[in-house]
Amino acid sequence: MIPETPSSDVDAVVIGAGISGLYAVYKLRKRGMTVHGFESAAGVGGTWFHNRYPGARCDVESIDYSYSFDEDLQQEWTWSERFATQEEILAYLEHVADRHNLRSAFEFLTRVVSTVYDEESALWTVTTDTGRSVTARFCIMATGVLSATNRPDIPGRDTFAGESYHTGEWPHEPVEFAGKRVGVIGTGSSGIQSIPVIAKDADHVFVFQRSPNYSIPAGNRPLTAEQIAEVKATYPERRRLARMSGGGTPFTPYPKGAMEVDEAERRRVYDEWWQRGGYLFAKAFPDQTTNLRANDTAREYVESKIREMVKDPEIANQLIPNDHPIGTKRIVTDDGYFETFNRDNVTLVNLRTTPIVEITEDGVRTSGQHYALDMIVFATGFDAMTGALARIDIRGRGGRTLREEWSAGPRTYLGLASHGFPNMFFMVGAGSPSVLANMVLMAEQQVDWISDCLDHLDEHDAASIEPTERAVEEWVAECNEKAAGTLFPSANSWYMGANIPGKPRVFMPYIGGFANYGTICAEIAAAGYKGFEIAQRGAIETPTELSSKKG
Repeated sequence: MIPETPSSDVDAVVIGAGISGLYAVYKLRKRGMTVHGFESAAGVGGTWFHNRYPGARCDVESIDYSYSFDEDLQQEWTWSERFATQEEILAYLEHVADRHNLRSAFEFLTRVVSTVYDEESALWTVTTDTGRSVTARFCIMATGVLSATNRPDIPGRDTFAGESYHTGEWPHEPVEFAGKRVGVIGTGSSGIQSIPVIAKDADHVFVFQRSPNYSIPAGNRPLTAEQIAEVKATYPERRRLARMSGGGTPFTPYPKGAMEVDEAERRRVYDEWWQRGGYLFAKAFPDQTTNLRANDTAREYVESKIREMVKDPEIANQLIPNDHPIGTKRIVTDDGYFETFNRDNVTLVNLRTTPIVEITEDGVRTSGQHYALDMIVFATGFDAMTGALARIDIRGRGGRTLREEWSAGPRTYLGLASHGFPNMFFMVGAGSPSVLANMVLMAEQQVDWISDCLDHLDEHDAASIEPTERAVEEWVAECNEKAAGTLFPSANSWYMGANIPGKPRVFMPYIGGFANYGTICAEIAAAGYKGFEIAQRGAIETPTELSSKKG
């Protein structure tokens, strides 16, 4: 029996002070709720607090990778570049936090170790590594999808006597590369962005590459006063188009498939999207990531560009992926990456032909030779999507743990909630468009939906809400079906958890598109939160079941 007036320390706990956590605090406070936040870092910013590695930038245009909820903020803040640096994005998030007094909600340098649900009181108890314990009716898991760093278990990893860094845990003080022999392990986004910067100062850079990635120059440039004025004058329309799109930015693919036009028109379209720069190239034609023939045309175009940029044909061959269709791993946005391999002080080490055997006290040993190093940079990414949640002991009804519930892959309804975990909401994670969309608008869409859901609970004097088991099963099936209709599952990507040994191989995001996802969420809310079980104070409402509707 759920008590009539459960007593808690606060109405809601928000775990994480990144983009989604900050907006959650803002929105819940606007509802008149008491909110307490926890953040393991020393300040706000989430991913952008930690990822300070050289060359770190966002691959979504600055003017789109920003909040839309505050019109005055949109007009007052001016971005300096098309693709903002980590420093500028962090400054923006700090400005937002100060503008709306959001820091006051958080305890910093405090890591949550457990969240346990009590069925009798219908409250969550959140416990931290400092011994702090807080009870709350609602728990918002804004832990981030690229926040749990991955350091591969290489023999001898901890014996290295030189400097050692991970791109996702970069120090705040400057790191000097001049005169040093630097080994960079990994050629994902952080490796591709940092290598050109490191190579400008280092004595020599050894790039240890296991899996080459497709990367496209950003075409970054300062924003002119005229461009800024135009954007600010048309922000409402830009945001409307972004919300109607598949990825949360105001760009739509060419109206025909790649194989429906002749070669000259196809090249013209690819040229146009190449000039736009970065990952957007994957959206040039609507069938690029669903039709292998169409994908081949995009792949061949980019491969020809790489061969133009890299002088040594053999090095170019090794830098071109041959294990996945282009776009099925996120295309990296770079600034001079491929040209860097034309430098005399950069050496590519192909780990597929000569894998790493061990890390020694003074370098890296492969099956081919030993590389003496002064510094190792681990650009080895994250335990993405679910890693940060897995590091918290989350226990729902009946003591069930989230780790056990998700042992074969994440199981959510709409990416927002999981059966057996009442009043707990997950932000921008598995089962939602998440990393396949503009994360800022994604966070706003989900937090707004949660806020409306809490209004519904208040209007019906309800104590808790959670999805039914059937709703979860059908949503997981829907996500799997959507992914199976694309080329994405053919790539060993972090979307699939393939970079983490032992992690289930499941395509984790919802790939049906940002706009379509928003429509589904709105329809479910309009239908009285179909697929959710709502418990009223003193009684349990008959569960409403998810219809067979497909998104």
